[in-house]
Parts: sequence; structure tokens; C-alpha cells
Amino acid sequence: MIADLPGTTTKDVSKQLVRLRDETGTMTLGRVMTLIIVVDEADADDALECAIHASRQHPSRIIALVTGSARGASRLDAQVRLGNDAGGSEIIVLRLFGELTKHGASVVTPLLAADTPVVAWWPNVAQDVASSPIGRLASRRITDASLTKSPRKALQRRRDDYAGGDTDMAWSRTTRWRGLLATALDLPPYEPVTEVTVTGASDSASTDLLAGWLAVRLKCPVRRAQSKPGTGLVNVRMERKSGSIELVRPDRRTGTLTQPGQPERQLDLTRPGTAESLAEELNRLGEDVVYKEALVKGLPRVTDVPARRKKVTS
Repeated sequence: MIADLPGTTTKDVSKQLVRLRDETGTMTLGRVMTLIIVVDEADADDALECAIHASRQHPSRIIALVTGSARGASRLDAQVRLGNDAGGSEIIVLRLFGELTKHGASVVTPLLAADTPVVAWWPNVAQDVASSPIGRLASRRITDASLTKSPRKALQRRRDDYAGGDTDMAWSRTTRWRGLLATALDLPPYEPVTEVTVTGASDSASTDLLAGWLAVRLKCPVRRAQSKPGTGLVNVRMERKSGSIELVRPDRRTGTLTQPGQPERQLDLTRPGTAESLAEELNRLGEDVVYKEALVKGLPRVTDVPARRKKVTS
């Protein structure tokens, strides 16, 4: 069920939410969090679809804070969705106009679900999220450095401004890789890794974070090599005395894991979509210490492999 409320107030939105609950018989029990989506109009629909998909695993109150034009009079247009139109959640879409675009946190605060953690997600490019009014409301803040013009510089800013509860979707995209590499090291021979080379696209934030994680966990030299932009995470090679462990994904879909004394394995390493990455990030509502270590401690330990210069022929 969907109810549109043009030119409304947060008080009227709350009343409408209660009214729709009574009509549909929807209970508020089981809401595990409030998810605030900070988004512009162009990306609002796609972001909501991803949040609805993720909420089937994490029933939530989803509040989409959509920023409209800052010109003209202040106005709040709202939409409330329940039942089949909201997946496993309650959805409130708030479109802000005029001076109200500067006061999103004040608008959203009366609508937060009581006694639940607050998670904020910026589907677009975002900066200084922890210190923003919405960021200060949230115990967990989700961004995506991969969307920026320079993901590596974005990660540097995230590292410099890190606050407990920050996370990034580029990190969740490394989960499958981290699991496979850790499992490979749990098999004999149990030897220390002496050196690691992580190869990925020059615009792959996931490659940088994976390299940072390996630097912290293995406490050995980690080198970061670059492949062509758009190729994503391509290869991890871990050197040991008995031979190397190598996980290669040349096509962004299928990976191959090889290591001494073990059969070669073909693995699905398809890049997870936004909805899948969001659902994984929502599994944790507190600080992700492992991500913090990879970002804050690991990245500075990674050494870049100089790019090969093209030969100039005369």
C-alpha cells in the first residue's frame, strides 16, 4: 500500500504510517534498524529498489531522504509504503525542497524507529559523512569509494577522517576473496607468507582494501600492481617457501585458485551488485574492526609497483 503526502509535515507522516499499519495489519515488531538513504532525485528509485531487496534479510524502517531543488519555498513531499510495496520493511520517502534541503537531519529525527540502531547509506559520492548531521545520527555509515573519480584518493580521505562505524561497499566486495585466501592458508604446508602481490584496476578501491587487509594479517611486504581501468580485482599471489598460492580472476566472473599439493579450483568470483553488498554491510551494526585495520593500518604498508612505461619507437 502506498500513500502520497504532498506539502506535508513529519507529524502528518507519522499519523499516516500508523493509519496504514492499522489498515494492513502490519506490526512494527522485528524492525532491526532504521536505514536512512541520503540520495538525490536521479538515483532515488534505484537506491530504494536495492534497499527493499536488502531489507528482506534485514527488516527495517527505510527513510529515503531525497534532496530536491534548494531554490524556492521550503516544502516537504512524502510517500509512505507498507505491505507488498515495501518488501520486508516500512518505507518513508521524504523529498526536501528550498531551505529545508539544509535540514535533513531535523526532518528525519522524529521518524526514526524507537530503540533501533540507525544506519546511513550514501548511494552517491559522499564526503565527510561521519561529521555530517545525518552521519552523527548513525552508528554505521555506508559509502562507496568506487563511485568517485579517484577511488584511491577517496580511500585516503576515508582513512584520514575515519570514525567508528564507517564502512565502504568496496570492502564488502572483497569478502569472497578474503574467505578463499584465508581457507587456502589453512591447508598444509603451514608456512609463513614471505611476500604478496595484489593486482587490480587503477580505479579499484576493493583491490587497495584487500591489499591493506593482507598487509595487516600476514605482516609481510605487500605490493599493489595495476591493471587496466575497469578490470576490477584481478590477481593475488602469495609467496611461500614451497611455492606460491595464486587466485586469478581474468574476466570479473570466474576465478582460479592454485597452490602446491592441491588440485586447481574454479570458483565463482562475480562482482556482487549493490543490493547484495548493502545486505552484507547491514549484517553488522557496530564498528567493523577488520575494515578499520585494513583501511587505517594496512593501506600505508602497501607498496605500489611502478607502472610499466610503453616503449617509444622512432
